[in-house]
Amino acid sequence: MVRIRLFKGSEAAALDSSVSVVSDPRASSARRPVDDPLALLRNFEQSGQGWFWATDAAGRITYLTDSLAATLGDSGVGILGSSFADHFVRCDDGAEVSRTLPFIMTRRLSFEKLMLRTADPADGRWWLVSGSAQVDAGGQFVGYRGSGVDITEQRKSSEQASQLAMYDALTGLPNRLHMARTLEASLTALRLRKRPCALLLIDLDRFKQVNDTLGHPAGDALLKQVGERLLTIVGDREKIFRLGGDEFQIILSDSDDRGVLGNLADRIIASLSQPYTVAGSRCIIGASIGIALAPSDGSASEELIRNVDLALYAAKGSGRGRFRFFSGDLLQAATDRRRLEDDLRDALAKGEIDLLYQPIVNARTNCVTGVEALMRWTHPVHGPISPALFIPIAEEADLIQQLGAWVIRRACEDAVRWPGALRVAVNVSPMQFTNEDLPKIVLSALAASGLPPARLELELTEGVFLSESPETDGMFSVLKDIGVRLALDDFGTGYSSLGYLKTAPFDKIKIDQSFVRGVTAPGSRNGAIIAAIVALADALGMETTAEGIESFDQLALIRDLRVSHVQGYIYSKAIASGEIAARLESGDWAIAPSGPARQRSERQSLFRKAGAIVGNFYHGVTIRNLSETGALIDGLMELEAGTPMILDFGDGQLVGATVRRTSRRQAGVEFGLPLVSDGNGGLCTRQKVAPYLLATAGLPAIGESGAIGAETGSLSVEQLAERFGIGFHAAPATDPLAGGSSGVPTVEQLARRYLDHVGRHARTRAIGEQCLREHILPQFGRFRLDEMAYTDVNGWLGSIAGRAGYGPAVADRLRGVMGYMFLLAKRWELPGAAINPFDRRAAQGRGRDRKMTAEDIERLRQAADASHNAHLGAIVALLLGTRLRVRELLIAKWDDIDLENRTWRVAGEDGAIDTVSLSVAAAEIVRGLPRWDGCPHVMANPRTRRPYRSIFGSWDAARRRAGLPDISMHELRGFAI
Repeated sequence: MVRIRLFKGSEAAALDSSVSVVSDPRASSARRPVDDPLALLRNFEQSGQGWFWATDAAGRITYLTDSLAATLGDSGVGILGSSFADHFVRCDDGAEVSRTLPFIMTRRLSFEKLMLRTADPADGRWWLVSGSAQVDAGGQFVGYRGSGVDITEQRKSSEQASQLAMYDALTGLPNRLHMARTLEASLTALRLRKRPCALLLIDLDRFKQVNDTLGHPAGDALLKQVGERLLTIVGDREKIFRLGGDEFQIILSDSDDRGVLGNLADRIIASLSQPYTVAGSRCIIGASIGIALAPSDGSASEELIRNVDLALYAAKGSGRGRFRFFSGDLLQAATDRRRLEDDLRDALAKGEIDLLYQPIVNARTNCVTGVEALMRWTHPVHGPISPALFIPIAEEADLIQQLGAWVIRRACEDAVRWPGALRVAVNVSPMQFTNEDLPKIVLSALAASGLPPARLELELTEGVFLSESPETDGMFSVLKDIGVRLALDDFGTGYSSLGYLKTAPFDKIKIDQSFVRGVTAPGSRNGAIIAAIVALADALGMETTAEGIESFDQLALIRDLRVSHVQGYIYSKAIASGEIAARLESGDWAIAPSGPARQRSERQSLFRKAGAIVGNFYHGVTIRNLSETGALIDGLMELEAGTPMILDFGDGQLVGATVRRTSRRQAGVEFGLPLVSDGNGGLCTRQKVAPYLLATAGLPAIGESGAIGAETGSLSVEQLAERFGIGFHAAPATDPLAGGSSGVPTVEQLARRYLDHVGRHARTRAIGEQCLREHILPQFGRFRLDEMAYTDVNGWLGSIAGRAGYGPAVADRLRGVMGYMFLLAKRWELPGAAINPFDRRAAQGRGRDRKMTAEDIERLRQAADASHNAHLGAIVALLLGTRLRVRELLIAKWDDIDLENRTWRVAGEDGAIDTVSLSVAAAEIVRGLPRWDGCPHVMANPRTRRPYRSIFGSWDAARRRAGLPDISMHELRGFAI
């Protein structure tokens, strides 16, 4: 055993080591003594395989191998005396221990094989470092001695292997394993910081057809293009995952606005549905999307994945090419769907299927020129079943061929009995169109009934052109040879290409009702689109029919646009064949239009159980009519106009509303925030209330009545809405910037007035709308103006600038939009707008360049200590005395704090852990905070033993009481004291 002292120039570092001389088992038992063990260690250092280091008790370097000193940019002498921990940075591989070198050395703990990276970003080396805490004979800590090994090449190999394991080789997108880890990390952040998370599951429609017809290499090329389109829309590759086959998934943290998510889903569907060029062939697919949100739809990854699968299944079952949010009744709906499929198989034989006919009217003369056959199913138990429900079931269950053939035969039989030459139109699905027996079915129906072919019109959607094969052209040719008319249905809503109109022999174009709906709204472009369709049809010698006309203003505009035919409730609903025969007995059949004068928001007539919170009582009510902006509810005693309430639709869907008119037990209410599309023709709230908030509210079951919980019962309706975060606006609709209970408007409210202000500049408004919808409102929409902080806003903009697909240009555009919004807010003298979070000079003036006087500080501390919030005084004191942020204080846990060494471990935005040193005064403040058994949170609400959801209400009262109304809580950490 040999004791060695290593010397570095005039600086000496004692490095105790043991060197054993091991005999060669193949040699004799005699041992050869080592003449110079120190030379062996020096040879090891010079070989570059490793290095040695030592520090004193303060962590300052006393010895370092020459090779490492050169790597760190020093000859070795100058580096001695510097802090060892300063030359390395934490590893970002997710290992908790690898982020705590300063903490370990402060605690004087030994460590083994700690993965570290050189602090110089240009170096890029990785090291595996070990260190042993040394004590002297008296047991006093004297420093560290240890060794390190260069693992840069191993690290690179590991990263390459990780790349292969975590990313899809075909598209370059993260794969299913990466998705599972990302989702788990997002859900962990949700639990720790109450941050929402959205999951979008995308399934490609008709992708199998591409694989089958063009081959798997073409399918692979198509999947690459799909990935590129998704990246263009989402912008961040790390948020998009290919799960395998034709399934993709998107994970969006901090996103729970279903209006924004619905718009995103629409954009994805529209983009993925555009034509592709693959291997010289043009092919068209589609996409269906399921959406689930955490925590409202599940807080565990397995639960959330199951629910987004159900949402996707519902979207595909609703006709494909659409999105669907998860709701609690989807599991039951899937069960009901399977039962309906079984019943549909026997419905035709049992006589449950019938045909009704809706008149098609000449727009100028009001004379009926034809009818459209519409299939109806009357279920023996459930009554009338909507075609929107059972037609997709029939297509999925391969029943559409049987039902379609029956409709053609029945329509011909009915039409031949009508006096005159009235035409009958029959819908033919793309699946029927690809059936080579379709001409035989048509000929058989015409021959059996005796109906002239010119009186039969087959309505086809653009889906028949998906294959663009010679068989498609052949089918058109055969049908036209028979003599039937052909109509292009739902024009402009599917896979519109003017190319097929050059060869397809259509006699009519039907303008989808989605263009008619909203055509009279100010600023609508639908009228221009309809005019273009009419001009195209006229040039090609085709008739036009506008579907879904319901009001006189729509009819007048359609006539002005020279649409030749009209179909809709303004003339007639679908009627029975016998009634048509009776109407035609006297000759020509003319219908006088009848309906409302103007188009109004589409209403859904229903009888749906709901709840209404009025005062501190929960009432069971019935929703009779529902639109995006309001509802007619039944079940409340007469209320005064202006009464605020909260409507509970169930499944966490709550919305603030204000009574606008009353009649006996009915009330017409206006929603504070409009409802949004649920992707299935229905409406839903923008956000869901988190389950843990509902659990603490003590609300009765939907449809029942009763008092709400004691804690929430003491709150006003406006305060309860603010707690739920549902965007309640009790002020009249004419005031676009009515604040909450504090009177300070939110960023979302400011955004509305900003868009109104720039409305006359089309391009500026378009850019503003996009920035607000995609970025600003999801991040800051619910923040009050006085809650916006320079550091937080500019930190977020910095992260946008660094994201792949965004960059500085996008960040600058967002900065410009938000900066102008706050400039207008100050010009309009809005409450809370005195401080512009984009004015750097003002931010610095409030902080480092402006000093608070001792009197200011004392008044502020006294006001905070007097607050009903038990922690506000400590929070203010810690913000003034440390560099901690408000968010970091609110989520802190006792396990993060080491009061003995006065250190606080703080989670950064990326989840990494930093160590903050506390002053003696700050440590004493923390020691004085109340602490409860079983409660891990430092700043916990004494009543709930959970972190505060918000303390800005208490802060606002305290700063005003102190006479400092313009000071932002976020900026306290920047004040010079």
